[in-house]
Amino acid sequence: MTVKGRPRDAAKTRQTLLAAARRRFAEDGYAATTVREIAEDAGVNVALINRYFSSKEGLFEACLHAAGDDLRRTAGDVPLERVAEVIAQQVTGLAGGVLPSELVLLLRSSGDEKADQIRIGMLRASSERLAALAGWRPDQPAADELLLRAQVVLATAVGFSVLRSMTRLEPLASSSEQDLTGPMRDVVRALL
Repeated sequence: MTVKGRPRDAAKTRQTLLAAARRRFAEDGYAATTVREIAEDAGVNVALINRYFSSKEGLFEACLHAAGDDLRRTAGDVPLERVAEVIAQQVTGLAGGVLPSELVLLLRSSGDEKADQIRIGMLRASSERLAALAGWRPDQPAADELLLRAQVVLATAVGFSVLRSMTRLEPLASSSEQDLTGPMRDVVRALL
């Protein structure tokens, strides 16, 4: 099927919408972003958002899932012993000291209860994956304590990123991957 003489590429259109939505949601927030703006940024008809994502909320959820997938791709499936190194790589890999849109999406409150539930669910899933590396299982005694410890590790990694990119606090801001691996390893070992 063609539209105005061009073949339709559903996968490409979906990816273009996701990229435009991630930029908008990260820059303007969920509540201030309209589907019309996203469609305009993507150069497509606004009806395609409903076709591919059902709604603005569905598009936001897809953006969060894509952001989580991107973060997981950079970390890969690493053993617990490598978590500190991977976190240090991610933190020092921030381009130009700017928080990546993936992280902004996961941190920024949306002002919409359903969207915030989706965001918090993604953060919970990340901390559960980290806790699982340390042997966490939800049905075990003391499961909440290990999950809390994993969330503290996650919060530390986010804190590294925020302080490096937003405050330029020294020596943290200019620390290399090698400089950060040791302290992060100490945090991971102490908590997990």
